[in-house]
Amino acid sequence: MASSDDQFEHVKAVILSCHEDTSAEEKINFYDTWAENYDQDVSVLEYHAPIFAAKTICSHFTGDQNTAMVLDVACGTGLVAKQLKRLGFSHFVGIDGSSAMLEMAKNTTLYQDLKLCMLGSQPLPVEQGEFDVVIIVGALSDGQVPVKVVRELCKATKPGGYTCLTTRSNKDNVVYKASLEKELGTLEDQGLWKRVQVVTVDQWERAVSHDEQGYISGVVYIYQRL
Repeated sequence: MASSDDQFEHVKAVILSCHEDTSAEEKINFYDTWAENYDQDVSVLEYHAPIFAAKTICSHFTGDQNTAMVLDVACGTGLVAKQLKRLGFSHFVGIDGSSAMLEMAKNTTLYQDLKLCMLGSQPLPVEQGEFDVVIIVGALSDGQVPVKVVRELCKATKPGGYTCLTTRSNKDNVVYKASLEKELGTLEDQGLWKRVQVVTVDQWERAVSHDEQGYISGVVYIYQRL
């Protein structure tokens, strides 16, 4: 049996190999091949972002969780929906660019609908103002989902509903994070939503880049649609 250190080094190598993929198609192929082992690998990484995000959105949502419609963007294997289900939510629509990830999400039986979409390259395949909660965890980072998608997420949220977004604060993501926060502020200035809470989490996940040790931090953003 491999030691915990060996397991971590394996996962680290897997994730760093993803950073070498430059095109959207290459990244989708990477996630297609990773889908089967994804949950196990991110557990080794101590990736707790789905828990942080789910608990934060639940601390603000005052509607009926059992009937609320949740759009889980970049849903992957369904880690976020699993956490939200434990907290009382029941109705989920998932979107992801990887068909293999969507197949894993389907196996959870949590989703009423799953949609294949290349975020940033294709329009979000939902109606505007359709969802009580729109949540995207783990995908807003350098080389992943472009910042421009945030506007679509905002517009998919019902007036009075909430959008929950996350990003990492590690060195490799500093420029992206600044661009993301600028876009979040622009939408607020335009009167589309208001900021409710920004939560910094010190131990987001274990660091995998060559120049960082220990844990990296991350951020959860909560906005309410106006």
